[in-house]
Amino acid sequence: MPLPTIRRATATRTLAGTVLAAALLVPAATACSPTSDTQGSAAATTAPPAATAPATTPAATAPATTPAASGTPATHGATAPTAAPTGRAATTPGTPPKTAPGVRTETLVDGSTAEIKDLGNMHYVARILNKGQVLATMETKEHDDGLDANGMFVMLSLDGRIHSWMGGSHQGPGTFKLAGGWTAKVTKLGELRYRAEILGNDNAVYGTLETDQHDVGVDANGISIVLSAGGEISAHA
Repeated sequence: MPLPTIRRATATRTLAGTVLAAALLVPAATACSPTSDTQGSAAATTAPPAATAPATTPAATAPATTPAASGTPATHGATAPTAAPTGRAATTPGTPPKTAPGVRTETLVDGSTAEIKDLGNMHYVARILNKGQVLATMETKEHDDGLDANGMFVMLSLDGRIHSWMGGSHQGPGTFKLAGGWTAKVTKLGELRYRAEILGNDNAVYGTLETDQHDVGVDANGISIVLSAGGEISAHA
């Protein structure tokens, strides 16, 4: 039985008990007082309406009011929208990790730091920092990138890997043997413009690097190659 119905039943019993007590008190009052029988009869006549009260109380309206209990979930549903904005605000800082690009930091060979940001779709940006100061920026977008940072060569690949080394450079133009069995044929095209053809053991051209006032780099089967805008080329495994 629902809790509201039980409370109403208890109220009914209490009312009936009150009427019964009143009915018992009337004869007692009649016996003690020499009043006329009309008072007793009046009390007797008034008692029945009270006695009929239990009959009306089954205003089994109690069950009719119980739907209010079923209405409670609807009330919760109404308040949910007001709570929802708070929930969204709480999760807002978490959403950027699913959609925001990731960032990682690596230490380079000269002690400087590379801060690499993943922009998605093989698009990476690397900032070279020294004591918090940005020295250079590298970016991959449909190709690897390279940098000659005062004798430290850095190669950033399309998959976000960064590799740095020092030494082993050759000044073009000319043809030079590189690490990994590669050969580079460097040609000067103009001011700060050089081209390097990467040749295999059979002297076939496997790739081409070309600078246009900007250093370039490539990952040649695990061998990092950088060609500077000044025509200097270096490779490292």
